[in-house]
This record gives sequence, C-alpha cells and structure tokens, in this order.
Amino acid sequence: MKEQLIFAGLSLCAASTAFGESTRNEADSLVVNLHDVEIVANRASAKVPVAFTNVLKSDVSNANNGRDIPYLLGMTPSVVTTSDAGAGMGYTGMRVRGSDATRINVTANGIPINDAESHRVYWVNMPDLASSVRDIQVQRGAGTSTNGAGAFGASINMITDAPDEEAYAELSASYGSYNSNKQTLRVGSGLLGDRWTVDARLSHLGSDGYIDRAFSKLWSYFGQVAYNHKGTSLRLVAFGGKEQTYMAWDYASKEDMEKYGRRYNPCGQYVADNGSVAFYPDQTDNFVQHHFQLLLSQRLSRGWHLTAALHYTDDNGYYTQYKTGRYLQEYGLSPYTLPDGTEVAKSDLVRKKFNRNHFGGAVFSVTYKRNRLDAAAGGAVNLFQGNHFGQVDWVRNYIGPIDPLQEYYRNRGEKSDANIYARANYDLWGGLSVYADLQYRHIYYTIKGTNDVYDWNRMTPATLDVSQRYDFFNPKAGLNWVKSSHRAYVSWSVAHKEPVRDNFTEGDPGRYPSSERLFDYEAGYFYSTRLFTVGCNLYYMDYTDQLVTTGELSDTGNALSVNVPHSYRMGVELQGRLQPVKWFDWQINATLSRNRIKDFVEYIYDDDYSNPMKVDCGDTPIAFSPSFTLNNSFTFKAAGFDGQLVSRYVSKQYMNNAGSEETALDAYFVSDLHAGYTFNRIPSVKSLRIGVSVNNIFNEKYFSNGYCGAGYTVAADGSRQIYRYAGYAAQAPANFMASVTINF
Repeated sequence: MKEQLIFAGLSLCAASTAFGESTRNEADSLVVNLHDVEIVANRASAKVPVAFTNVLKSDVSNANNGRDIPYLLGMTPSVVTTSDAGAGMGYTGMRVRGSDATRINVTANGIPINDAESHRVYWVNMPDLASSVRDIQVQRGAGTSTNGAGAFGASINMITDAPDEEAYAELSASYGSYNSNKQTLRVGSGLLGDRWTVDARLSHLGSDGYIDRAFSKLWSYFGQVAYNHKGTSLRLVAFGGKEQTYMAWDYASKEDMEKYGRRYNPCGQYVADNGSVAFYPDQTDNFVQHHFQLLLSQRLSRGWHLTAALHYTDDNGYYTQYKTGRYLQEYGLSPYTLPDGTEVAKSDLVRKKFNRNHFGGAVFSVTYKRNRLDAAAGGAVNLFQGNHFGQVDWVRNYIGPIDPLQEYYRNRGEKSDANIYARANYDLWGGLSVYADLQYRHIYYTIKGTNDVYDWNRMTPATLDVSQRYDFFNPKAGLNWVKSSHRAYVSWSVAHKEPVRDNFTEGDPGRYPSSERLFDYEAGYFYSTRLFTVGCNLYYMDYTDQLVTTGELSDTGNALSVNVPHSYRMGVELQGRLQPVKWFDWQINATLSRNRIKDFVEYIYDDDYSNPMKVDCGDTPIAFSPSFTLNNSFTFKAAGFDGQLVSRYVSKQYMNNAGSEETALDAYFVSDLHAGYTFNRIPSVKSLRIGVSVNNIFNEKYFSNGYCGAGYTVAADGSRQIYRYAGYAAQAPANFMASVTINF
C-alpha cells in the first residue's frame, strides 16, 4: 500500500507544483496574511457566505503553555471544551454547536487529520502542535468543500508555520499545578543559497493531571525543509508525537466523589488478594503517530495556480486495561479448576487492544482569480488500512496453558475515500457576489475478521463482514455582499456523513445504520470599523437520519446509534469587538440555540439487560448541546506588558437524548487570567518573555463531560421503577502555569 501511495503522489506532484499567496481582510475577524501557503483552496474568505473565525498564532501564543488546541480555540463562537485529566493536558476534546469530534472535519495544510474509521481527532497524539501552527480557521456549519470526514457541525483548517528567511532560535519552558510542565525548542536556518530553509521543533510535555493518576507523558516534533524559487515552492513537512496517558475516561459518579473526593478515578480499580482496594499501575494508553506531507505548488500564469500534495500518516499503539470478573470464554480461554474442585469461569485479567494504521493519498486543486471571477476545482484520493487486534496479558490465578499475550480477536478495516469539487464566486455589482460549490464524494469501506465483542448466541467471537459503499453529492450556494464596512450573506448547503466504525462493530449485522444528511441554512451580517466590530449569524441545521443513542442495545449488549428521522439545530451567534485605544481590546461572542430531536423514543432495560421498555419522550434536547454559551475577553498590551482576562459561560447540558434532569451537567462560568512582560533590550537576545496563567481563577467546581445510563426494576405491584446513573468529568479548580520564552 505504501508503494502505491508514494507512486500516485509523486506522479501527481511531477505534473504540478504549487505556489499560493493571498491576503484577506475578513469583515468578522482579524486580518490574515497567508504567504507561501500551499493548500488554501478549502479556506473561506470574506466573499464566501460561510460563518468562520480566523485564529492567529499571536492570538494564542501567550496562552500556549501546554494546553491542547481545543483549549486554544475555546474562545471562538459555539465551542465547548473538555479534558479527561481535568487540567487541559492529555486527552482533550471539543464540540462546536453541540457537534462532537466525529462531526468536525480537521485538516492541516488541506490534508485530512481525522481518523478515517472513528472520524475523531486525538489531539493527544500531536501534543504542542500549536507551537508549529501559524493560523487556524474554524468554519461553523457545513462550510466549504473539504477533504476527509464530512463536516457535520464544523471544520477546522490549520496552516503550519511558513519558512522563515531569517535564522532564529526559541526556547520556552512552563511549569505549574499538578506538576504540569512543557519544554519547547524551535530553530530555523534562515535562507540558505537564496532558495532553501530548514525549520524544526522538539517538545516535551508532562502532567500528573488533576484527576488521580491521570498522568501524561508526551513528546512531539515538527520539521520542514522548504525550497522556493521563481514562483515554485516545495515543502517536505513532518510532525507527530508519542504519548502515554493513564486512563481517566471512565469518570466518577457524584456518590463516589462525595466518598473519595472530586479527583477520584475509577479506572484500573480492583480488589487485591488481601481484600483491599487497589489500582492497576499500567492502565495506560500508548500511541505513536507520524504525519508526512509533501507540498508542491506552481504559479502557472497570471490568475492561475496549481497545487498538489502527497501525504502519509503512520500510527500505532495500544491501551492496557485491568478487567474484573470477565468470562474467560470471551478471551479464548477455558475455565479452570481450583485445587478444592471449584470451577472458575470468570476471573480478573489484563488485556491489551492494539491499533496499527496506515493512511495516505494525494490532494490537488487549481485556482483561477481574475476580474470578477474567483474559481477553484480539485479533489483528493485517500486510502486507509487499520489493523485491530487484542491480546490477553495476564489472568489472575489461572491454572492451565496460556500463551503469552494470547490473541483473542483480530480484524482489518480498509477504506478508500475520493472526492472532486468545483466552486466559484462571481462578482455581480455593488459588492454583491454569487457563490456555488459542488462536491461529489465516494467511499468504500470494509471490515473483515473477528470482533472484540463475544456473541453469546453463537458461543463464539462475533464475526465482522462489513462492505459498504457511499456516494454523496454535496451542493452549496449563496449570496454575499461586501461594501465598505458591511458584510452580509445567505447560504444553503447540503452535507452527508457515513457511519463510523463503532456503528458497525457494536451494531447488529443486517440492521446497520444508514448515512446521515444535513441541510444547512445560514445568514449573517457584520459591520466593522477601526473602533469596533459587531455581527450576527443565524443558522438552521436540519438533519435527516442523524445517528443518536436511544438506549437501545445490540444483540451483544452494546449501545446502538440509531438513525432518527428528524432533528435540528438552530441558533444565533453574536459577535462583538471594541478597541477604543491601541493598548486595550474587548471581544465578546455568544450563541443562543435550540437543539432538538423530534418524537424521540428512549429504550430502558431491566437489570438483566432484557425486556426493554419504550418511553415516548416527544421533542427532546440533543445530548451535550447547551442552549447558551458566552465567551468574553479583555486584552491589555502596553510598554512590554500584556494581560488577558478570558471568561466562558456554558449553560446546562443533558448527557442523554431524553433530557433527563437527574443526569444533566450544570451550567458553569470559568475565567482565566494570562499576564506577562517582554524584555526587548537584553544583549545577545531578541526578546525574553516571562508569563503566568491562572486558570479558573474563581475556583469554579464544575463538570464538562460525562456519561449516563438507565435501567428499571419491577416493584411488587408490577409497576416499573426507572433509575438513572451517571459519571462526571470533574475539572480542575484554580490552578496556575508559569512560563519563560527566550528568542535568539
């Protein structure tokens, strides 16, 4: 597979090289200067009728002291963040307009970053990537046509650092609460022979985590070699990381937190031979990921540019879990007999689950911009191979033959994903332009092998034999008006999304879910001057066959995601900015939304996970979709001093789609303070900055994520009594991080 990808990419790149240069003044954002950017065709400009926000390196640099990119984007409209370890390092995530990671398309230099099977982005595999990202554009809604997973709530396009013509070196270090620390070294050669540059970064991050034992040990790197001469640009980019984190994703119930404290972590807990409670020390996730991108571009003639890229991602890793009271038969082991004659069919064991993945392909685009027409056409071909297998590492007191690391399941997922698109923006008159974007996408996905789920009906590991094809047509159209300080737009978009891997591996053969469809309607207006900017965006996202959990279980006892016929998200996003003087900047944004599933039916099972009861709930809130979010920031910069106070409010959220009050996440309000001073007159040093961040300065005790479930018991009179349970992701109270950065 690797050879095929390399051959295809080199053939494409041999036919075309790329150079891109654009300067955009966005009516609802800051000025963004993009020079020598190879893949920008999937980015929106002020003339594209899309709701978007541009985030520059300078916007996040002072807060970039170890927290992942989701936290650095936390001030953009409609974004809600969470951290399993509670302090922003390790496993982190984000939702946009209530849409989770599987519905947010992420690219770096136009290359897909989402895992091809799960559709998720595991930011922990790319720690400190923010130190090598020049700017990020967050598009909300269906956005422009892009590569990779379908954008069903938002898309995030990152552009990595451009080559620097001047030699430089930068060393930064941070340390703070929970032994959190970060060290980063960046160096650049400057221009070599008027054509070549070399840039590199190496980072180490670590933390004990706020949650008990939720440590993280992270390494990452970034490197690029660039050639630029007479309109031809070539860049070889490599970035990736290595992570080890102790699991904290099981969360804790409020009852357990009252008993053991907010930092209690149930992961890895078991009862030792002496009857005491113990925790398995190696309940860890271990992963290595490498991204390689060959980016070439060529200016063809006046108005014409051709871009191409070859990419390959290699990742592999495993996680280790201590499991209590598991049937040995599920793991290919026979029951054993104790010396007293007792037969043991269930025992504690340690298992390892492995992923070894290969993902690669080619991306291209041709753009034309002249007079009234701004057009682009392009596409991509991507191939994925994912190998999944599990092994038993240890069984408590096992008697009988057992192979070291005995394998108990193995399957392979393969996916081909190709798309082609064409879009154009044509200026009509008086600042009015018309926009159209047409994309065709084809997916072929197979999973073959044995599942990690045991089929008790057949007394054998469940067999996986999945073969699915999808063909999607995604049109988009709109009108945009830009004149003087005004920008207004309306748009209509169609997006489709295929099911993720879990929908098949945890589903029932013969009743796999179908794909989802979104009609996205957007309308916005922005008014911008040097003094202030105000604007609003209205959206209505109408879903057909959206996949949601209903409580229904598969034949093997796994939670099913079910296509619901009708659901929607609607809301208004408000943004404002005031800068009365050069040294003070005030930015605020808020989202008011209504997120509903129509005629939702919940399934609740008894204690034996049988005899489901159906509860007609009517129109219910979509899980993890707060109806109100607010972000506010005050920024000060004067005479070397910089300070920023940022605040986030998130209203109540429900953790299931039935809108159960018993398992809701309460509203919370969190503020962070960043301050620093930069010394610019030190011999042999360009600059020295000393900074400190105090997160959650008002010591808010809040939960940002969790899970919930339900069951029922039958009373003596035959009535059914429903009970609910939940686990909560406790977030850190007031904590700090100090940093120092030296530039040479």
